[in-house]
Amino acid sequence: MVKSFQGVRVVEPKKAAAPILVSDHMSTNLVTFRPEDSIDHVLDMLTKKKISGAPVLDANGNLAGIISEVDCLKEIIKGKYSNTPTFPGTVAEHMTKNVMTLSPDLSLFDAAQKFLDNKIRRFPVMKDGKLVGQISLSDVIRAFPKLKSTTW
Repeated sequence: MVKSFQGVRVVEPKKAAAPILVSDHMSTNLVTFRPEDSIDHVLDMLTKKKISGAPVLDANGNLAGIISEVDCLKEIIKGKYSNTPTFPGTVAEHMTKNVMTLSPDLSLFDAAQKFLDNKIRRFPVMKDGKLVGQISLSDVIRAFPKLKSTTW
């Protein structure tokens, strides 16, 4: 920005843009599951809520894992081969237990790189050991067109 002060032109440096963070684009109203939930229940909820996966919390509210459509597919295939019309398996049997998480303070660009590096579709977002949200690959993709005018 150029300002004039007593006939002298003063060029002010551009203000640094505030970092774009995971917390700005994560979902906070989450569907969650318990380890003892049935795959039937998970499939029903994923379909009703139009989501592809969700965090799994233990009885104390701690992150125990994450369950996805792909995890549920394992139980569906098992049902096909055993000719069982229902999916009695539990979330604990099929969830991913070693879950990678992100901080809400991570930049959205660093999060995008994590999605590329790890080839996964969602990260639980943790702060001080507690689940505070989830960010999906779709959340990141939806955010970038809005950032066209932002200085990266």
